[in-house]
Parts: sequence; structure tokens; C-alpha cells
Amino acid sequence: MNESVPQITLNSTSDRVTSANRVTVVGFFINLLLTAGKLAAGIFGHSSAMVADALHSLSDFATDIIVLVCFRIIGQPIDKNHDYGHGKFETFASVLVGATLFAVGIGILVSGVKKIWFGLHGTTIITPNFVALLAAVISIVSKEWLYRYTAKVGRKIDSQAVIANAWHHRSDAFSSIGTAIGIGGAIVLGGKWHILDPIAAVIVSFFIIKVAGEIAITSLHDLMEQSLDEEIEKEIIEIAANIEGTLEPHELRTRRIGSTVAIDLHIYVDRNLKVIDAHDIATNVENALRERFGQETFVSVHMEPGVVFG
Repeated sequence: MNESVPQITLNSTSDRVTSANRVTVVGFFINLLLTAGKLAAGIFGHSSAMVADALHSLSDFATDIIVLVCFRIIGQPIDKNHDYGHGKFETFASVLVGATLFAVGIGILVSGVKKIWFGLHGTTIITPNFVALLAAVISIVSKEWLYRYTAKVGRKIDSQAVIANAWHHRSDAFSSIGTAIGIGGAIVLGGKWHILDPIAAVIVSFFIIKVAGEIAITSLHDLMEQSLDEEIEKEIIEIAANIEGTLEPHELRTRRIGSTVAIDLHIYVDRNLKVIDAHDIATNVENALRERFGQETFVSVHMEPGVVFG
């Protein structure tokens, strides 16, 4: 997953909340149906890989709830106790999604390894049937569509939590691909190849753990107030430098608060200017930055006396 460079958009908080809730509710009901269907298919189709896949869909169901609760909080306006709004709840939700996904991956890995161990030491592994295979195919198609839909909305509203949830959907799609291969191989080859079913579950678990780590690390960077990408910071300096009356923008500090950007910047102005004229220059810098990064961007411009212009 490569979401390290902020793709800043101009969405208002209310629009973001509405879009995020809509796409998450769609995922919520699809995951509800998939979880029930795959669990039944895994049990009646005698497939441990499909049962593991169903648990993965159950985790998707849980993270949908996390995102819905998160955006209920994000939608609240700035108040006296939250001068910078509630955007960090979005980053926190991304961490929860990543942690949930990681826990699911570890659980599937442990379960799969146990089944392989017992299978290699004489325990009979029941051959899965076509019901489980059909469920895997349906899951692949529906979850890939849900990933594309959710990721598109997440990028549009620049939401880490929604994008993380989209990757959770895609990990489920890849999980189902591995499950389908394992079930199909066990059905077609038979005999000792029945062990392909739990092997597929183990392979899937590694992918899930990898995606979980990427989601959690990216979100933790934001919680630790990591600066924006270097290219974005260069753009901020260029925007400020192009405003008439400014000289040598410096001491730039940036961070993300959910999907919102916070920018602190120092500029030099003509030391002979009246206070009101210097203030107007700073205001022009702030307006230009908000035009680029969104009207809800937190911008603070500090003026310092510089050389005399002209």
C-alpha cells in the first residue's frame, strides 16, 4: 500500500462524513452476508480455509463498525476542548483497523499451522467440496468490487480510515483467492493433497499480516505528528514565496490531523511596512495555502522584519 504522499482534496467535513458513511454502510451489509454465507459454506463444505476466510470477513464487518463510529465523532464541530477538531479519531480508527487485521492474520496462521501439523502426523483432513469453492469465487468477485468502490471514495475524500478499510476488503479478496486455490487443489488432486486447504489458509495469513502492518505503521506515523511528504512541503514553500511582499519562507512545520493539514510558517516582510499591510500579506499567504489544501486547513503565518523592498 502506497499512501504516504498526502492527496489533499477540498472536501468539507460534512461531505466527507456523508460519503464515508455511505460507502461503509454498503460494505457493512455485504460483509454481513458474506460472513454468514462463507461460514456456512466452510462448515458444510468441510473447508478450514473457508472458515478462516469467513473469520476474515467477520473482521471486515467489525472494522466497518469502527469506521462508522469514527466518522460520527469526526463530524462533530470544533469546540472549546478540541481547537483542532476531531480529526485524530480518523487516524486512531485506522490504527484499530490495522490492529484488528493483524490479530485476524495471526489467528488464521496459528490455526492453519496446527491443521498442517496434525495432518502430517496422521490426522485425517476432510476433503472440502464444491460448496466451499463456489463461496470462495463469489467472495473474490464481491470483495474486489467492494475494494475498488471503497478505495475510490477514500481517495476522493482523502480519508486514511476509509482507504485502510478498502485494503481490508482487498485482503479478503486475496484471502478468497488463496482459499479457492487450496480448496480446488484439494478437490481435484485428492489424497494427501487435502493438506492444500490449510496451507492456503497459512499463505493467506501472511498477506493479511503484511497489509495490517502497512496500515498500522502509516497511521502511527500520523499519530506521532510526522511531517508531510517532502514534495508537499516544497510546494508549500513555493506557494508562500510567490505571494507578493513575502521573502524567504522558513521554519516550516507541518502535520496531519486526520485528513486535515496543519501548517506553521515564518515569512520575512519589509520592515518599514505598516502593521495592517504586513498582516494583509500574511493573510494572502494563508488564503493561498487554504485554496490549495482545503478551506479547513489550519494555517499559522508568523511575520518577521526583513530587508526593505524596492
